[in-house]
Amino acid sequence: MKNKNFYNQKNIAFYLAIMLYSTFAFSQNQKTKIYLVGDSTMCLYDDSRFPQAGWGMPFANFFDATTVEIENHAKGGRSTKSFLDENRWQPIVDSLKAGDYVLIQFGHNDSANSKSHPNRYASPEDYKKYMGKYITETREKNAKIILITPVTQRKYNANGALIKSHEAYCDAVLELGVEYHVPVIDLNTKSHELVEQMGEKFSRNLYMVFEPNELPRFPDGFNDNTHFNEFGARKIAEIVLRDIRAQKLELANYIVKPKSSK
Repeated sequence: MKNKNFYNQKNIAFYLAIMLYSTFAFSQNQKTKIYLVGDSTMCLYDDSRFPQAGWGMPFANFFDATTVEIENHAKGGRSTKSFLDENRWQPIVDSLKAGDYVLIQFGHNDSANSKSHPNRYASPEDYKKYMGKYITETREKNAKIILITPVTQRKYNANGALIKSHEAYCDAVLELGVEYHVPVIDLNTKSHELVEQMGEKFSRNLYMVFEPNELPRFPDGFNDNTHFNEFGARKIAEIVLRDIRAQKLELANYIVKPKSSK
């Protein structure tokens, strides 16, 4: 009798464990997923690249991890074309489910010199074609896509005026928003305004721009006016988040205040 009770207890414990695991797995699968698709201005960086950061890194901190899971698939040096050619998009499509989100920002590498980077370059016309594919395939999975114009660079002309970067690609994104009736975050315009408001002197604090010996990592200084440091990435992420709320997109319902780091 003792042995029988012992085995019954073991069976009950076993089935309880199975039920708990199944419940956990189900809850994980039920999370809304946000897929970030883009280039080096959005992607993840490890500690060896500190203080460089893509805006997708702080962006993730503004969502409740118990209900939302963010997958940052952005990769440096990628364009609408190369992201497809390298089969980085198809695995995302395969895992998309109804209610998920895709936030997509390309343009920096699409506009790369066609001779130096033929694997990256996409004309504005081809860019629209590729973006149309991302939109269509996202919708086929009943997921939602948000288009984002390429974030601005900090480059000035001879008169000291901030240059409007990637205009043809920004126009293409805005046109796609109208054609496909999908939301567009005009990050290019809003980040351009931020840099202008801060001025040439102080806007350097957004980017990977450092004087000699300002950081041990860059004893000779560093002058990258495309990629962001942690502060800049946070400011860009805040622009995206504010616009999601301003447009009253459903994704705004998932935004929370980030927990303060200790």
